[in-house]
Amino acid sequence: MPDYAVRDIGLAPGGRLKIQWVQEHMPVLNSIKGEFARELPFKGLRVALSIHLEAKTAYLAEVIKAGGAEEVAVTGSNPLSTQDDVAAGLAAVGVKVFAWHNASDAEYREHLLSVLNSHPQVIIDDGGDLVNLLHTERADQASEVIGGCEETTTGVRRLVNLEREGKLLFPMMAVNNARCKFLFDNRYGTGESVWSAIMRTTNLAVAGKTVVVLGYGWCGKGVAMRARGLGAHVIVCEVDPVRALEALMEGYQVMGSVEAAARGDIFITVTGCRDTLEGRHFKLMRDGAMLANAGHFDVEINKEHLDTLAERSSVVRQNIEQFLFADGRRIYLTAAGRLVNLAAGDGHPVEIMDMSFGIQALSARYIREKSGSLAKKLYPIPAEIDQLVAELKLKSQAITIDSLNEKQKAYLSEWQ
Repeated sequence: MPDYAVRDIGLAPGGRLKIQWVQEHMPVLNSIKGEFARELPFKGLRVALSIHLEAKTAYLAEVIKAGGAEEVAVTGSNPLSTQDDVAAGLAAVGVKVFAWHNASDAEYREHLLSVLNSHPQVIIDDGGDLVNLLHTERADQASEVIGGCEETTTGVRRLVNLEREGKLLFPMMAVNNARCKFLFDNRYGTGESVWSAIMRTTNLAVAGKTVVVLGYGWCGKGVAMRARGLGAHVIVCEVDPVRALEALMEGYQVMGSVEAAARGDIFITVTGCRDTLEGRHFKLMRDGAMLANAGHFDVEINKEHLDTLAERSSVVRQNIEQFLFADGRRIYLTAAGRLVNLAAGDGHPVEIMDMSFGIQALSARYIREKSGSLAKKLYPIPAEIDQLVAELKLKSQAITIDSLNEKQKAYLSEWQ
């Protein structure tokens, strides 16, 4: 088995600079890395990661390696989010990397299988592709896996469905559902990185435009909040009446997606569901409407409908495809409908991912510590892991908080 399959190993020096930069701004992971280096919790284990392969996730792989893992194998979790210089930089320090930017469907699948060829015992997944293969084509390897961690809303949803059907073959930790993940990563991380990518890609103003946010979960909340902060008029579309009501009371206009289609200038899908925007919407959109997806898979914007309805399409700027309709209208699709903040940007801010990856690393250690005692279930992140990550983050910023005294603790534990 080759040690790596990257686009150009000669790009490694630039990738190392990127990884070193994020390392300097990830105090939580740095603290965990020091602890791992002393304790070697992964000694003798093979660990596989399917992640958006950029500098921050590369450093997570290095932290796992510092924990004594016998072998760390990494691939991407999206064909467009891998940064070739980072992949090369990670391979240069002994991590087995199988990924490159703009991989074809066949290449992407081959990279996933190459990682599984290492016969991992712990997996760190982002979107559920490794888990899917270990429950289908590579189900014979599932018994070798002592457990894994899942980073995303989409991946956790897939795990919930597997568990509900009684088909989950090994224990998994729902990292996405940890407070120090969804409260910060999903909300502030997505909100900031989505707009950073869109503005960098288009070089157009947000202020004064009408932004339609489809989906008002934690990621949608962040996207809507940052859009309003940039001076946009924000419309929210939802299928959940409680979330729709929450958006209304936050001051956003709430309506159905078909009605919103005729009003928006920029549309951002954050639902985790397919066909959120499709032909019936495209027929109503204004000339110059901009489409972006912030969900994990490229199924939220129906690209097949765009191709069918448009007379022709062309790339008009890097990461922007123009669809020209017979009536002269133009609709622009960013990042091929893939996760815009990573396919057309650098992803979430470093300081945000410091917490999320701290939870990933500590959850992987928890799996090792509990090996043999966990059932084939989806587990929540233990409160002590969430608490530790928050404490490390506050400590890194020299912030102290109050604590309850014994009398207060007793009061809160009484029912009278």
